[in-house]
Amino acid sequence: MRKRERENPCSLCGHYHKYEEGEVCGICGHRMPDPSHVVAPQVHVSAFPSEILPEFLYLGSYDNASRSELLKTQGISRVLNTVPMCQNLYRNSFTYHCLSDEKVLQFDDAIQFLDQCEKDKARVLVHCMSGKSRSPAVVIAYLMKRRGWRLAESHQWVKQRRPTTEIFYQQLEEFEQTIFGSREGMMSAMNINDAPTFGFGFPKVNINQPQVPVFNNAPTSSIFSSPASSVPPQEFTFGAAPTKPTTSGDITMDGS
Repeated sequence: MRKRERENPCSLCGHYHKYEEGEVCGICGHRMPDPSHVVAPQVHVSAFPSEILPEFLYLGSYDNASRSELLKTQGISRVLNTVPMCQNLYRNSFTYHCLSDEKVLQFDDAIQFLDQCEKDKARVLVHCMSGKSRSPAVVIAYLMKRRGWRLAESHQWVKQRRPTTEIFYQQLEEFEQTIFGSREGMMSAMNINDAPTFGFGFPKVNINQPQVPVFNNAPTSSIFSSPASSVPPQEFTFGAAPTKPTTSGDITMDGS
């Protein structure tokens, strides 16, 4: 096979054969399905890892990790193996980091390795056996820790890019509490029961401070208990100008 043809492997099986032209793969037997025999649409899992964060974080299975040529095509140079029993096949070509615990995922250890990869601007593949349980959980933990996303948001982000299971969801919930705290603690820290205050630089008024009692103040009397006025009511005509008082000593001036 010519060199130009070897630069473009099949996007589904990862081997080199002319899939679009109907050529059968000589390694795994993969071929384009005959449209006349297809009853329902078939879903093919790509041989390439799923890109979670552009040009940095990739998620896949052990089958993805075993295809060194495809990893190099995507520029991946480091591999985070989340399954202790899986072998690291290409130690001369990739930098590996393997988690040692089989049951409990070591999120902090994995995040520390991913931090170094990001610092070195190296693309890294996180994989487990199927790419649906352990490795997605590690990726979700990284998104929570370093991107500040909550568990539901991180899980939805990964799930949109690769099918996942919720086997380690309880461990992720516990890890979320270590990062963000419990919901009760967050609500208590926010003091949502306190009324909002707007100080604008002025000293805060202490509403709990007792008021100083005032002594020797006569009680306010009611308007109904006030004594009747001795001044007789004056005649009042709406809209009329007030009358001017006249005296006996006034002199009438003739307008002529």
